[in-house]
Amino acid sequence: MNRPRCDQTPAWALLQQHFQQVRGFDLREAFAADAQRFERFSQKAPHVFADLSKNRIDDQAEALLLQLARECGLAEHRDAMFAGEPINATEGRAVLHTLLRAPDELPPGAPAGLAAHHAEMLATREAMLAYAEQVRADAAITDVVNIGIGGSDLGPKMAVAALDDFVVPGKRFHFVSNVDGHELAALLPRLKPASTLFLIASKTFTTAETLTNARSARRWFEQGGGRDVARHFAALTTNVAAARAFGITTSFGFWDWVGGRYSLWSAIGLPLAIAIGAQGFRALLAGAHAMDRHFCEAPLAANLPVRLGLLDLWYRNFHGFTSRNIAPYHSALRYVPAYLQQLEMESNGKRVDLRGQALPFGSSPVLWGEPGTNGQHAFFQMLHQGTDVIPLEFVAVRQASHALDGHHAQLLANALAQAQALMLGKSDAGGHRHFTGNRPSSFLLLDRLTPESLGALIALQEHRVFVSGSLWGINSFDQWGVELGKVLARDIEPRLASGDLAGLDGSTAGLLTRLRAA
Repeated sequence: MNRPRCDQTPAWALLQQHFQQVRGFDLREAFAADAQRFERFSQKAPHVFADLSKNRIDDQAEALLLQLARECGLAEHRDAMFAGEPINATEGRAVLHTLLRAPDELPPGAPAGLAAHHAEMLATREAMLAYAEQVRADAAITDVVNIGIGGSDLGPKMAVAALDDFVVPGKRFHFVSNVDGHELAALLPRLKPASTLFLIASKTFTTAETLTNARSARRWFEQGGGRDVARHFAALTTNVAAARAFGITTSFGFWDWVGGRYSLWSAIGLPLAIAIGAQGFRALLAGAHAMDRHFCEAPLAANLPVRLGLLDLWYRNFHGFTSRNIAPYHSALRYVPAYLQQLEMESNGKRVDLRGQALPFGSSPVLWGEPGTNGQHAFFQMLHQGTDVIPLEFVAVRQASHALDGHHAQLLANALAQAQALMLGKSDAGGHRHFTGNRPSSFLLLDRLTPESLGALIALQEHRVFVSGSLWGINSFDQWGVELGKVLARDIEPRLASGDLAGLDGSTAGLLTRLRAA
């Protein structure tokens, strides 16, 4: 790591001084004093408009944050990622999920290594999309079941739900991830072996949860009279040999430079490609690529992923806000909060920097949320009147795709009103109806929910996470924290059958004994 960590720069000390001067920053006063605040703290990016004006930030803070980005070498780090340099230092890998949505021809002068990866990616993409079109045209297949976990589940599940208006008629899409057999057992009675296609998504074809579910699905298929495993099962994996041993002959791979939470754009997106077709999938890639170009080419001060990432750092490390709420005001975006949880918390939930040194400041906030207006009747009470200040991120869509009268205007009015109420608050001498206000929010607005706009929105969030992780000096592209519990589970599982308690701590031993009791 040759770049300085954020707290080791002159700008960090200046930000600390400035924060002490603006600790009492009040959004209501800021708007009253500046008629142009909305214009200066709003921005258009490809397919996304962002209003950042209701955040506790002023011109000086943003200028210092931009200075911090420059002193930390953010632009150089970004360029190294896009050039295919091994910025995933702990694993010695490049980070090239952006290459998956690159156009069919790279610009002149692209690095030779990048061109080789691009050619291989294009061949896999074309084969995957051709297979997707084949399945779409097969009327005998009525149900597509994706079996994966983590990035092999959250991305395609989120995107298929989000683009429901574009899904091919006559096919249903299901997602199984949990090793808890109740999930798969509840789905199988609604399926027929002859009309079901199972997609087994596991890069190594060794993921315990995925393989357990896959074996149970194959057993159900064979016990129900299914004979042609090769026709009704396909694999999204690099381990073609293991997939073939399972009985699968159709496999689509991806590469170690694609992290699981960034894999929607790869063969992991096959269920989405079947759902919305090759043309729709290409549109998703195009929307993401447009945001990639914006991230690479826009000046830092007019770069939406950069501005969002800097705001995240400002809130986490200076205001001390420990969480962020995601409030998508569109039912089709209902899985976006869960998707963003993995994207940010798995990427930036780290306690050491690239040198292995403990961070003296906080990293990833906790992300959580539900679609509006449901959340208004659940946790918005705390957001308005609770003791903790929690920044909100509203996501809204200007045009509805349904024709039901009155619904969309009411939905949008609620989104606008909630953001307004959080900022303005309400005085009440009695206290119980007092709203302090001055509670920050951002507002992301799509014109329509389409493959292009969804692709741009997801890429925006990816790059925003990169920005904050880069400034914190951490590796946003490994996930060692996922491993330890899985390793221990392999030791504990046979003990549930044998009752062997040797070497276990008292709590685990007591619980295991309790679980084995008749």
